[in-house]
Amino acid sequence: MPSLYERFILPKLLTSACSSPPMMKQRAKVVPRAAGRVLELGVGMGLNLSCYDPTKVDEVIGVDPSPELRQIALAAPKPEGLKVQVADGVAEALPFEDKGFDTVVCTFTLCSVHQPKAALAEARRVLKPGGRLLFCEHGLAPDPDVAKWQRRVEPIWKRLAGGCHLCRPVASAIGEAGFKVDWLETMYVPNTPRIAGWNEWGAAVVA
Repeated sequence: MPSLYERFILPKLLTSACSSPPMMKQRAKVVPRAAGRVLELGVGMGLNLSCYDPTKVDEVIGVDPSPELRQIALAAPKPEGLKVQVADGVAEALPFEDKGFDTVVCTFTLCSVHQPKAALAEARRVLKPGGRLLFCEHGLAPDPDVAKWQRRVEPIWKRLAGGCHLCRPVASAIGEAGFKVDWLETMYVPNTPRIAGWNEWGAAVVA
């Protein structure tokens, strides 16, 4: 049973942090590239919905295990004409058929799933041949001093931030899951603490 903190306080904290201008700018670098039938892993508060191009997307199906966040997502702003469904589900065991999606979108989600390898395996499973994984994630920084502090802070950070991990690799984990990363950019997000600010974004296809 979720605690009162997880039900009422955490969603507001996540909305504030994840909807900051620097974070929204990062989302806008990848989400508009989605096309066809789209699955969004960890739709959360629906912050990506405003970034989709309804002229390129047939429909967006977002999954999230939190009923509180799904409720927020249903009311999130989105462009006119964008078809959206929000479903109960976890990234590690998606309730969808094999090879049913043209695009899988994963933004600031791999940090908090219980099993990143399983989530990426499921993303591979549901993608059509030639489909693409679009990702934008924070994770383990390449600078040793920053990574050291990430490891020190992570235990308490996870408790306060809904299970968010600071030290998970991003692009390398996607490659190890059987994807070929064909576009990758990286940087520290401006106006964000460096322990949480290392960002990797891009696109990948099934290798």
